[in-house]
Amino acid sequence: MPSSISSSEPGAPIAAGFVRQTASDRPGVAQPVPEREIPAQPWRPISLCALLLAALLVAGWEAGWRAFGATPGHRNSDGAWAVQRRRIDAGEGNATVLIGSSRVLFDVQLPVWERLAGERPIQLALEGTSPIPFLEDLADDTDFTGRLLVGVTPGTFFGAAGRRSDLVAYYRDQGPSQRSGHWLSSRLLEPRFAFLDPDFALATVVRRQRWPARPGLPARMDVRKLMTAEADRNTRLWRKVEVDPSYRALARRIWAQGFDRPPPTLDTLGKRSRSIDEQIGRAQAAVARLRARGVPVVFVRPPSSGPYHASEQALFPRDRTWDLLLQRTGVPGIHFEDHPELQGLDLPEWSHLSAADAERYTAALWPHVERAFGSQRAHPAGD
Repeated sequence: MPSSISSSEPGAPIAAGFVRQTASDRPGVAQPVPEREIPAQPWRPISLCALLLAALLVAGWEAGWRAFGATPGHRNSDGAWAVQRRRIDAGEGNATVLIGSSRVLFDVQLPVWERLAGERPIQLALEGTSPIPFLEDLADDTDFTGRLLVGVTPGTFFGAAGRRSDLVAYYRDQGPSQRSGHWLSSRLLEPRFAFLDPDFALATVVRRQRWPARPGLPARMDVRKLMTAEADRNTRLWRKVEVDPSYRALARRIWAQGFDRPPPTLDTLGKRSRSIDEQIGRAQAAVARLRARGVPVVFVRPPSSGPYHASEQALFPRDRTWDLLLQRTGVPGIHFEDHPELQGLDLPEWSHLSAADAERYTAALWPHVERAFGSQRAHPAGD
């Protein structure tokens, strides 16, 4: 039966207005590549309009986030972390290295440390992630012969949180396209555009809208933007958290999602105890390898306050976590509760210091760290 666009008769002419030939037009012959005429259009003006529209949309998106309080900066990306980790391989193995979770990342200010110590540490701390995998990585890296500060945030250290623990593998396997992509982004784009922060990505913004709740699926808010970072990952709390009461309250509500937990059962207590024991065991083995080649290590418990601190005390009591860690590893530790000069600081959302108090904290912490490192140089492991 003839179709409206082709003839059923072999060799029949194509219907007027059509250029494309089909298999029915040429029986027994393989179907040719479709041919379609491109209509004459003012392509240059169309292209120009498309570019202008794209530029206007990008400019509007950028202006909106700048009005929200965002500023251009550097992303705390996997590539940025890998650049700092690679410094050890490139001849800086004798440097002071910082690992830990977001409190070491936010609270230890590299310019203050550099002013006091005469050297700028390598910042390898990662938000929401246990430092144990990175402690083990440095323990296995014989190029590292410097000094190591390990931050201890109870939930991530003893609870084995590992949101970005795969970064060791990323740094080892990072390919040329990934390195060049990071270089282009960090040198050309990030210093100029505020909207490049992951918290402002369109997909992220759409996902956190107030969509209808799904039955059986509890609503949960993801952590919002809290930091601003420099090229070498020197990081501080975003000023909006300090000066905007509504945004600070939002950050607190997000943390509070983890505070209201049901009473622990014997099963959950058992799992938590096994996790604590496993994490301390891994830290003990890694520290032993580091100290065997003369690398001094110090553990630091940064400040927390309010309901966040109360939750940490309830879930990870000091005598069953921190004290046991120091006892089994045999290295010194600096707990903020033991030193008045490390207390009474401003933590706007209970977990991280304000930018100004992060500088004060770093200046007060540094002498304690130096003494802890010095004591291990004077008394090497095994003495």
